[in-house]
Amino acid sequence: MERSFPVFSYLLLILCVGLAGACHDGSVSDRPNILWLSIEDASPHLGCYGDPYATTPHVDRLAEEGVLYRNAFTTAGVCAPSRSAIITGMYQTSLGTHHMRCRAELPEPVRPFPVYLRQAGYYCTNNSKEDYQFTTPANTWDESNSEAHWKNRPDGNQPFFAVFNYNGCHESGIANDAKYERVTEGLDRHDRDLVSGSLPPYYPDTPVTREDWGRYYDVMTAMDRWVGEHLAELEEAGLADNTIVMFWSDHGVGLPRAKRWLYDSGTRVPLIVRIPQRFRVDTQGTPGTVSNELVSLMDLGPAVLNLTGSAVPDYVQGRPFLGVNLPEARRYIFGARDRMDERYDIIRAVRDERFKYIRNYEPFKPSYQFMNTPEKGRTMQEIRRVEAEGGASEGVAAFLAQTKPTEELYDTVNDPHEMNNLANDPEFSEVLERMRQAHNQWVVETGDLGLIPEAEINARQEKAGSAWGILRAEFSADLIGQIRDTASLSLQGSEMLPQLREAVSHEDSAVRYWAAIGVGNLGEAGASEAVLMESLLTDQAENVRIAAARALCRMGKPKRALAVLVAILDEGSQWARVQASNVLDEIDQQAVPVVEDMKRNLEPREDLVQRGKYTVRVLNRALNELEGTANQVP
Repeated sequence: MERSFPVFSYLLLILCVGLAGACHDGSVSDRPNILWLSIEDASPHLGCYGDPYATTPHVDRLAEEGVLYRNAFTTAGVCAPSRSAIITGMYQTSLGTHHMRCRAELPEPVRPFPVYLRQAGYYCTNNSKEDYQFTTPANTWDESNSEAHWKNRPDGNQPFFAVFNYNGCHESGIANDAKYERVTEGLDRHDRDLVSGSLPPYYPDTPVTREDWGRYYDVMTAMDRWVGEHLAELEEAGLADNTIVMFWSDHGVGLPRAKRWLYDSGTRVPLIVRIPQRFRVDTQGTPGTVSNELVSLMDLGPAVLNLTGSAVPDYVQGRPFLGVNLPEARRYIFGARDRMDERYDIIRAVRDERFKYIRNYEPFKPSYQFMNTPEKGRTMQEIRRVEAEGGASEGVAAFLAQTKPTEELYDTVNDPHEMNNLANDPEFSEVLERMRQAHNQWVVETGDLGLIPEAEINARQEKAGSAWGILRAEFSADLIGQIRDTASLSLQGSEMLPQLREAVSHEDSAVRYWAAIGVGNLGEAGASEAVLMESLLTDQAENVRIAAARALCRMGKPKRALAVLVAILDEGSQWARVQASNVLDEIDQQAVPVVEDMKRNLEPREDLVQRGKYTVRVLNRALNELEGTANQVP
């Protein structure tokens, strides 16, 4: 006899099924936890990425249980600009956070994405690095400090988004002996001669570089131990099946021609995502998967919002690569390098799955400018020593070249160290043009603030409300295109003089700046424009005056120009002083008549803090070159 099913039980079953469906549609109680394991200064030198020298069993196991992304990249080769993009989903060049150690005003409506997670009921913690180059809005984190932890949430059933950051593999973990010993305590050290098998060709193969390279592998093993501890913590709490784990690095290895650079050594990073089965969409998260999809780390935030059922704000430039209703996959990755501490250099990069395009907007500058922090490292000192003794290999010599090509193009599949520039190879002309156009379009679409001098950004943003607002006001809708085109003209030689001459009288100072830079790039061949450049020495914009002074010096007419540069050193705004000091360093022996004025700017004075340590660093370097001695100011 068939048993009857009570009506009440039937209704209860319907109700339960309905509630379960509601939960999976996004109720707080059934959303995934998200754990970010963020590390510093690390390229994909990991066992799971095929590195035979790496000792990384915990990260390797995570990759076996999740998805390994082979084409993950940062938007910058240095931490703070990169982290500002990760936390907002916005290019640092759009927000004004592109210069290393700058401070930007975060515009409305842009907010760090954890703000939206908290609004959706998530407990959000950060342990503990922020370094976003803007003041973190008060409602971003429930906790952001060295004690922050998902365990601290008052309700154990509340879903969490938790970030833990490991800095043991930061460049200081290699360079600083005490930190290195502390980080690697209790670990077996890698054989220096063995790991030298993966030493890049732009480093001299000496005991010194082998030691630093071996230390890098050691601190990566220490990092792996840290990853294992966090994964074990999840498992012990019974949360592994409820938590999506994302493992990534803020940029590449903390050694020269990697950190701070836009080659793959500086921007290609490990990215591994483990998604418990109950939260997988379609085939996403299938264990052991290797993905060749292009992912920018600025896509991480949108992906987290999408995975948790939270809406991705319209202003976000990143794209979700996980979850439902995904947009079209990326065709390109874009990257930017701007001021690194005391040195300006405007470089942009475009990457697809095979090719890397680089645009150098200041090719007249050395491939590797002297910078205080990396010059303290053993590897950089060894590179300098080998060069001075005449033993530099072709790779090392290229790294230290005194100028750069305007454009670079690399086949990263056949040339992973990006040593063979194909920009002038007719066989790759179509690739070059395609990626050049992608770059030009990106500059305009994203409002690349990096083409506006930093002092000028500071002067304009008060009126615009933020750096973001400078290129988004109605009156300047076409301005970025004009700035970009003039910056491109500045790279093209004397045949562009008529257009540069016209741009000198443009109403916008950024256009005038690039016009003066272009004339200066011609050197003595641009001497016919000396009177025009002299007229710019009284321009209302500091940077235009600096560019005109530089042009006159390169023409061999430094007298009035030097007076202008010294005046800016004495009375200019902070970032104009840095730029003026860089020009004085660039013109080298022409600066001899103002050596005493440069020394005066190194003397202890009440406004030294306001004047800025970066100005002091460049002047110290310039004076060391000019006379062999200088006051030592840290």
